Amino acid sequence: MQSVERALDVLEALAEYGGEAGLSEIAARTGLPYGTIHRLLQTLLARGYVRQESDRRYALGGGLVRLGGVAEGMVGVWAQPHLTRMVELSGETANLAVLEGDFIVYVAQVPSPRRLRMFAEVGRRVLPHSTAVGKVLLAWRAAEEAVTLLERTGMPRRTPNTITAAPAMLDELGLVRDRGYALDLGEEELGVHCLAVPVRDGARVVAAMSVSGPADRIDALDRDELARGMLKIADAFGAELSPAAGG
Repeated sequence: MQSVERALDVLEALAEYGGEAGLSEIAARTGLPYGTIHRLLQTLLARGYVRQESDRRYALGGGLVRLGGVAEGMVGVWAQPHLTRMVELSGETANLAVLEGDFIVYVAQVPSPRRLRMFAEVGRRVLPHSTAVGKVLLAWRAAEEAVTLLERTGMPRRTPNTITAAPAMLDELGLVRDRGYALDLGEEELGVHCLAVPVRDGARVVAAMSVSGPADRIDALDRDELARGMLKIADAFGAELSPAAGG
């Protein structure tokens, strides 16, 4: 069991470094001896869960894609009753999204019962800087990690309301942490507003849940009250995802 736990520690360390890290970085994050890490990496390399780059750094491998795809689909199924509660709470479309690499991916949705409603196609990939779910998934990461990601994506302008500078986005992410939820006020698409809250697996923010709809309907809602209700639902979903929930 200890070997399994240590192998998972190594994979999680690679994920926390954005999917790629050197031996010293993995050691610093896990506290494991170099020899132990090297042995674990050799096993993970052989199974395709890790690959070694030309500069001898290690990166998450393609073997995780198959597992991740199946797990992502299951999480989407588990989220459905919680998203339904968010629709009942807000009257608007509810979404579940995760951060994969530099992109936000929508993995589940329950549509609003209203005729005029928003759709974010399941499987759709968008950049994080212009979405409420993206802001949530960046807000609880280290500032340098968020900036590095934003520099890679370039923060393209989606609408006149899009935040396109990293310093301004760091200020925005600070607001998200302070109030506990994020807003997209026509930053991804004009006329569409969105409110998102974090889903926590223990101490980590692993996903974001949101409601989205026409700007006038979202603006008519009490944001703080809506966010409190959404956070209760997201916390209940996060408790199901937590390792402690299985035992």
